[in-house]
Amino acid sequence: MKRFSLRLIIVLAVLVAAVVYSLPTLKPGLWPDKRVNLGLDLQGGMHLVLEVNTVKAVESTIERNLSEIRDLARRNQIQNLLLERPAPNKIAVEVTGAENIAKFKQLLDKELRDLRSRIQSEQPERLSLVLDLADADAEQIKKLAVDQALETIRNRIDQFGVAEPDIRRQGENRILVQLPGIQDTERAKDLIGRTALLEFKLVDDTRDVNTALQGSPPPGTEVLFKVDEDPATQRTARTPFLVRKTALLTGASLTDARVQIDSQYGEPYVSIDFDKKGARVFERVTGENVGKRLAIVLDNKVYSAPTIQEKIAGGRARITGRFSMEEARDLAIVLRAGALPAPVTILEERTVGPSLGADSIRAGLISMAVGAILVLLFMGFYYKLAGLLAVFEVVLDIVLIGAGLAAFGATLTLPGMAGIILTIGMAVDNNVLIYERIREELRLGKSPRAATDAGFDRSTTTIMDANITTLIAAVVLFQFGTGPVKGFAVTLSIGVVASMFTAIVVSRLVFDYVLTTRKVRQLSI
Repeated sequence: MKRFSLRLIIVLAVLVAAVVYSLPTLKPGLWPDKRVNLGLDLQGGMHLVLEVNTVKAVESTIERNLSEIRDLARRNQIQNLLLERPAPNKIAVEVTGAENIAKFKQLLDKELRDLRSRIQSEQPERLSLVLDLADADAEQIKKLAVDQALETIRNRIDQFGVAEPDIRRQGENRILVQLPGIQDTERAKDLIGRTALLEFKLVDDTRDVNTALQGSPPPGTEVLFKVDEDPATQRTARTPFLVRKTALLTGASLTDARVQIDSQYGEPYVSIDFDKKGARVFERVTGENVGKRLAIVLDNKVYSAPTIQEKIAGGRARITGRFSMEEARDLAIVLRAGALPAPVTILEERTVGPSLGADSIRAGLISMAVGAILVLLFMGFYYKLAGLLAVFEVVLDIVLIGAGLAAFGATLTLPGMAGIILTIGMAVDNNVLIYERIREELRLGKSPRAATDAGFDRSTTTIMDANITTLIAAVVLFQFGTGPVKGFAVTLSIGVVASMFTAIVVSRLVFDYVLTTRKVRQLSI
């Protein structure tokens, strides 16, 4: 009797938990709890395949090394040094003067060990060499660029608020992104693909920007544009700025970016905070360049170029640019998530409409209903009242699967619905094993009570063995599968556990109740 009471408590606890987790899905807003997330194939959304330009990542590394060589040469007072880039991934160096050559060789040994050097010509007063990256280092940079791009995109999408996105690496330099339920596809693409390289560069007001536009910009400078759009006329104006190529500070030093409202003009802007090192650099830069303009550049586009009035301490700045609230929020998201290490290109784009997803759900529900009805007819005809109990357990299995999906925050996909339908057949199979074993015991002349005990005891091991092997296969599919395979594995795993619970625990509880409370001479099985 104690075992019966314990089983009853366990079953009631599981049923209450299933109801708690299932109802928010059936009636959203009933109480704050998790819901079953629908996959891209059921609720519609966006499917993207992105390619990371890993070659650009290597070129960016070479560019950073070039800037570092210039800074180191200036600190070590190396003169008569000519630096060029004959190829995107190479640096040509020419040094004249024996003293300068000795200093540069010492610099190579101490500070530039990561670069591979190839001497083109060497004389007592002139040295020419080419610097580049070793093949292994270049491959590592490419791999890290894809990994970093994957993490950056995932951070952006998480802050964008998409439920259960599917983001994973595909091949060597591609990333698969699936965003279920997304409506504003253009905004999502802009958010994902924006490089978000934030730089602070000094504006060169000593030279005429129009002259630079007509010819070529002076060495060490470049022309960047600020684009303003008039909301009334929808016209854009492009204002050119002649800025220094070398960035004084980058977004790598950011710790936070958030949207705030200007109290004077009522317009949104993005407030940014720097880390300790960035705050010191920003304070030094603003202190050394009072009266000059500092351009805030994002992806080679000038957002604002305010004049530095005084040294700014505290490591805080703002980005303005006539933003709408949505634009400011998206800019804050990409700045918080960090810059992409290399540009990404959209190779494939598919949009699944909500109506197609609704059709898939309808077809899946119809197939489950048809399967359940066929099971009901067969089990009721073949096993009588015990067959009806099996049908009740099938319905309970479906409720438990839905509750499990909600509890674990899993996503229900179209293959997942196929897994639910497969679970219906597996649940009935468990009952068939038990019922046939009980029938065999009854044929041997045992009483209903003894036949039931023997039937459950001797079939439980078989049921456990069969279902555990299936569960192991489902776990392997989930671990190593992708997309649709994972969706199938999730529902199959939860369904296997649920079917074992209903067949071994719930079914036994009902049989024990009937045999205990009523004097049963013949089982309806």
